[in-house]
Amino acid sequence: MKNLELILPFSIPPSGLENDLIKAMQTPALARLIASAKRSTVKNIDPFAKALVHEYLLADELEGAHDCDPSVTLNRMQEKGLRPTEGRWFTLQPVHIHIARDHLVLTDQRRLDISEQESRVLYGIAKTATEEAGMTLLYGDALTWFLRADNWTGLTTASADAACGHNVDIWMPDGEHARAWRKLQNEIQMLWFAHTLNDEREALGKKVINSVWLSGGTDTLMTQNKLTHTAHSFGDLLTGSDASSTDTVCVLLEQLSESAINSDWGQWLTKMQTLESDWFAPVLATLKNRQLDSVTLFCSDAHRLTSFRLTPWSLRKFWIKPSLQALFTLKPT
Repeated sequence: MKNLELILPFSIPPSGLENDLIKAMQTPALARLIASAKRSTVKNIDPFAKALVHEYLLADELEGAHDCDPSVTLNRMQEKGLRPTEGRWFTLQPVHIHIARDHLVLTDQRRLDISEQESRVLYGIAKTATEEAGMTLLYGDALTWFLRADNWTGLTTASADAACGHNVDIWMPDGEHARAWRKLQNEIQMLWFAHTLNDEREALGKKVINSVWLSGGTDTLMTQNKLTHTAHSFGDLLTGSDASSTDTVCVLLEQLSESAINSDWGQWLTKMQTLESDWFAPVLATLKNRQLDSVTLFCSDAHRLTSFRLTPWSLRKFWIKPSLQALFTLKPT
């Protein structure tokens, strides 16, 4: 590995909280990286785009109308060890949708505490409904399944993270086959409602799993998206055989997403400290030792994205003090 790319969703703090967060952060390595780097122009996408800006980055779809979420399902399937047959595949996720004052709101799936056993039960029920509709459903993990729907080529969807916390009406699948999707969704919802699993969850104080979310429609003939590596820490990445044999390694670090989406900034600070010890500090040390040719940090919130690129020569600017100001004072362009 010569070049390292780290994608950091929700590392750009929200407007109004910058000063409080920067005072509480103890991340000297990140501050050194940010202050020494060359920053790119801030990229903005529409607030009503159907996915978050880093999701478009991963799919190499930053340029465009953004009236549909990126075609990422094939990559997700491969990450789960699945080899899709020819056709059009979507990501299908078990979710909780709650009733607000006058609309329905999608809850962050990460906070539903769905066990493997519960997911398998719900998946089996949903599979019955999809097979009756002549479709194929595959299991990825407790939070992620995959639906093959070859005829739904004109269906526009939104990613779950983009829709999370918002009125679901404007984020629901739309297009020629929207009615067919709603019919399948309703059938799954009714089957789940009749099952005792949700009664058991309610008795334990958990949110019921009362709906499914469709996104990421991808044809198997399409080009795959940006390849990302998975590792718990930079040390784990270095010991991985696939990373060591690749010139440029890209890692998606989603540790901040749950906290930011749920406005839990105390947890966000805790996660940032973990990133400092597991990633920023060892990456800085490795760059200082010239064991990397370059490091690029892709930082984003929901709709803005910028990058900070460094080489070992960047760290020779001894007169530059470590600072997060270049990250915390970003302005839309």
